[in-house]
Amino acid sequence: MDAFFAAVEQRDNPSLRGCAIAVGHEGRRGVVSTASYEARRFGVRSALPSATARRLCPNLIFVEPRFDAYKAVSKQIREIFHQYTDLVEPLSLDEAFLDVSHHKSATLVAQEIKQKIFQTTALTASAGVSINKMLAKIASDYQKPNGLFVIPPESIDDFVAQLPIEKFFGIGAVTAAKMHSLGINTGADLRNWSKESLVKIFGKAGLLYYGYARGEDNRAVEPNRVRKSLGAEITFTADIDDKVRLSEELSTVRDEVWSRMKRHEFSGKTVVLKVKFDDFHQITRSKTLSHSVETIDALHCAAEELLATVDLLGRKVRLIGLTVGNSPEPCSEAIQLRFDF
Repeated sequence: MDAFFAAVEQRDNPSLRGCAIAVGHEGRRGVVSTASYEARRFGVRSALPSATARRLCPNLIFVEPRFDAYKAVSKQIREIFHQYTDLVEPLSLDEAFLDVSHHKSATLVAQEIKQKIFQTTALTASAGVSINKMLAKIASDYQKPNGLFVIPPESIDDFVAQLPIEKFFGIGAVTAAKMHSLGINTGADLRNWSKESLVKIFGKAGLLYYGYARGEDNRAVEPNRVRKSLGAEITFTADIDDKVRLSEELSTVRDEVWSRMKRHEFSGKTVVLKVKFDDFHQITRSKTLSHSVETIDALHCAAEELLATVDLLGRKVRLIGLTVGNSPEPCSEAIQLRFDF
């Protein structure tokens, strides 16, 4: 979807149409969730601090998020997807992979889906069509808004070769910066590196990058993805440099994580603490237990142990978060083995 949250707000409130708006909290600690295309022209984007967004765009209008409204629209869109395939892998409320390889033309399917979304929701969507998930994702961002971009098999080599490394799906800002330092700026540069060298530098992800440079991605569309982690975090209205206060705030986050674990019937053995300082430097601490977290007391003890390992070094903390992951694999049916004597 195109600027999804902002587009819903502009649809539902005609006075916001054509205006530069940001969905999010305007306060000093606020962060932009989504910006309209009118705001993006000024450099306003997702995850930008609200104060920075205001400086970039003095006429920016902040709108408080309405997640119930966004979820309702998302449900409408998913229902349209399932008219064409059961192989739908959601990435978020406004984005999904669809395997439509059983249709004669994926491009015609994409055109029809875009049209039905607009007829149903009065919102525009952008679609990407290609032979795998990685390329389709890149294509979906290539001609936003209201775009439809196709990367056919015969064009893949040339397309990937000229693509800036930041445009590859799965290569974030930190990895891109590391690649730039190695002289890897485009897909063609990445293609010059051996599989062994990439694995040595980037670990298992190096195998993916080796394939990406050649337009290869063998991952299937997974309609029923298993949840791998669950967490919550809080950004403080004022930075904190007191461990006692941090512990109190962490308890609030812990309660929210436990509530979500119960609601989603989720369990995991690894507890991860996230701490972001006032200079936006971020650290994590993790602890893996011998068995899944089964009580809120166990979660509390693990969280407090992790917090005790954090040395503030005179710095103030802006955000604290807690995640539980490393969920055990679902058990298969037990089978009695018999020996034929």
